[in-house]
Amino acid sequence: MCALQQVDLDPVYLEDDEQSLTQKIAQRRKELGDDLLILGHHYQQEAVFQFADLVGDSLKLARAASQQASRYIVFCGVHFMAETADILTADHQTVILPDLRAGCPMADMAAIDQVEYAWQDFTEAVPGARLIPITYVNSAARIKAFVGRRGGAVCTSSNAERVLTWALDQGDKVIFLPDEHLGRNSAHAMGMSGDDVVLWDRDEVLGGNTPETLARARVILWNGYCTVHMQFTASQVARWREQDPAIRVIVHPECRREVVAAADHYGSTEAIIKTIADSPAGTTWAVGTEINLVNRLAHMFPAKKVHSLSPFQCLCSTMYRIKPGYLLWVLDNLVEGRIVNRITVPPEVAEGARLSLNRMLEI
Repeated sequence: MCALQQVDLDPVYLEDDEQSLTQKIAQRRKELGDDLLILGHHYQQEAVFQFADLVGDSLKLARAASQQASRYIVFCGVHFMAETADILTADHQTVILPDLRAGCPMADMAAIDQVEYAWQDFTEAVPGARLIPITYVNSAARIKAFVGRRGGAVCTSSNAERVLTWALDQGDKVIFLPDEHLGRNSAHAMGMSGDDVVLWDRDEVLGGNTPETLARARVILWNGYCTVHMQFTASQVARWREQDPAIRVIVHPECRREVVAAADHYGSTEAIIKTIADSPAGTTWAVGTEINLVNRLAHMFPAKKVHSLSPFQCLCSTMYRIKPGYLLWVLDNLVEGRIVNRITVPPEVAEGARLSLNRMLEI
């Protein structure tokens, strides 16, 4: 949450060769010492990932940073991840995003004004219903705060079913933000289908529903999605099975319901890594998630055959904005006593967001 815009870098940062950039970044890291902590998300390109002190998914990294003493937290991820890190870290810690243009299309699909209007429309259409909001961690800080102040919680791709179960114990209905597919897959795993689950189209009156359908529904899904995981299809699963009947297919729960249904396994990035790590040597995998992680898994486990489920390069283009030149630019400024691209969540927003994050941790 920051009004700053990304400045244009000196061409030297963008035109320098990879070896020179690597050497300069290594030198800056040495100069900054324990004051610096670099976080690398699993989807980050290898040219940047190699410099990470800690790696993992977004919430794991934010929580890990809060347990460190480092003054400067450079998050090689996207904007909502850096926001979460700023919310969870101490006042003396500064969170930096190397390129402010590294956002998340899914998070952007749930703008705070849209969500506030939807909440009002729903409460007028179904008066008296106890609606509990749940937001995926892949959401803006203002959405997390909105959810926290209304008795809801954050969820991750690994605990969405548990959080959804908790929410339905607290109220009559749940609105699930911002990822339709994680919500649908979680509801399906809990035995819900048909009238139990409806989609709220953010561009339609009442989300494209009638008061009657909303009254019958238990879970209302916001129509957001991950642009990467939408590229995987059930037909891709079928083609891999035709080529190799012994193949195992694992996908992320941000994929469409039919893709998850066709796969052998589904789970978070951490679950995908663990499942492949624990599989026997010689196992062949088709993996439905971001290509940088898939390529890294193939390198990590050479005794297994790891392929992308899609024949195309399913790349998180906004994550890819974090390039070595931008990382070096941030570190150069820190060495010279300047902080650039600081991500700061206003205190009143951070307070509400912590409510929703803490409820998740208590569930």
